[in-house]
Amino acid sequence: MSFATTLLPALFGLGTGLSLIVAIGSQNAYLLRLGIEKRERSILPMVLICALSDAVLIVAGVLGIGAIISAAPMALIVIRIVGSGFLLVYGVIAAVRAIRPAALVTDTPATVTTTRVAITTMIALTWLNPHVYLDTVIFLGSVANQQGVDECWWWAAGAIAGSFLWFFSLGYGARLLRPFFARPASWRVLDVIIALVMLTLGTRMALGL
Repeated sequence: MSFATTLLPALFGLGTGLSLIVAIGSQNAYLLRLGIEKRERSILPMVLICALSDAVLIVAGVLGIGAIISAAPMALIVIRIVGSGFLLVYGVIAAVRAIRPAALVTDTPATVTTTRVAITTMIALTWLNPHVYLDTVIFLGSVANQQGVDECWWWAAGAIAGSFLWFFSLGYGARLLRPFFARPASWRVLDVIIALVMLTLGTRMALGL
């Protein structure tokens, strides 16, 4: 195989994948907060949920599942309703945290959010977002299938690599911000941003925008 049929499609897939996920969204905002708040051993399940979910959805798109989703609009409507409700509730919780912020204490074994709750929340933020099906399954799947028979899988591999690169960088890189978040005011700013993101996305999702 030549460069044009292997690495080049993979690089295009990497760039396209990153262009979709490198944005302030509910999933990224929540992972950023966890990366600042929690210890490294608790971050691994979170980044794996995000990256592996993307991998599953991208592969599903390449296999043509996007066409099935497009033919079943009611499924996306149900996901949209449930997902918007979840985002709005979490947005309110973040707003309450912003009103009463607390400083980050890095030398205590307890964490603000338990790993079980964090995992459940991350799964919900990932799989109850209808945009993840539109962007990852349908859009990325359709772009991948515009490549050649073999090239499409190299393209998908690049997009999946982009997801792993981004989520691991975000999850583990957030610890560099911990000194900044030792102050309650810093947490207030972060939670205000998270609340705005969650409430905006939840409202847009509820309105079908």
